[in-house]
Amino acid sequence: MNFRQIARCVLIASLLSSCSVMVPQGPTPPGVTVDLIPNGRYARRQYRPMRPTYITIHATENFSRGGTAYAHAQMLKTGAIKGRHNAIGYIGWHFTVDDHSIYQSMPTNERGEHADYDGPGNRSSIGIEMCENRGNDRARTLDKTAQLTAWLMKQYDIPLDHVVPHQHWLMVRHDDHRNLGHKNCPHFLMDRGRPGAKWQAFLSRIAAYWRAL
Repeated sequence: MNFRQIARCVLIASLLSSCSVMVPQGPTPPGVTVDLIPNGRYARRQYRPMRPTYITIHATENFSRGGTAYAHAQMLKTGAIKGRHNAIGYIGWHFTVDDHSIYQSMPTNERGEHADYDGPGNRSSIGIEMCENRGNDRARTLDKTAQLTAWLMKQYDIPLDHVVPHQHWLMVRHDDHRNLGHKNCPHFLMDRGRPGAKWQAFLSRIAAYWRAL
């Protein structure tokens, strides 16, 4: 076997090996614009496969008029949101929702950096950020998030009790292991920093959409 044949065999083996790992994420949720962070860059600089078993709900806490779903997707796509204390150096989540659009920035079978550094929130959950920009209709944003969450639950067989707020996860930083506790997020769905009546109402809306699928 000459060098060219050996090189060809190595290339084929490499491609087959990659195919065995790079599992397609499945269908795109309805109404979602897919605008992914480039493969191998920023929050996707390493391929870190994930089988989602949770869905984590966040709020952006970005109140500027321009802080739309599209704007956040572009920030993720260009590496503008750094993660100084996490393992990869960038923040990354899967979906951003505002009152008129939803953008997907990461495949649902790849791990993000949005919940708890090296913990199970990042290792096993799809991250959804809800926009809070000026002019955004929060009620519509919540409704679109509930619909998206219900679809993801159905697609990945995720139970309702595995839909959690960011507050659910204990945040311990990667680099210095500093314990940051539980973040009050999404703040407008928490009651005194913990899930209460508002969170339960949100879960009820998700459940209604799930039953209708």
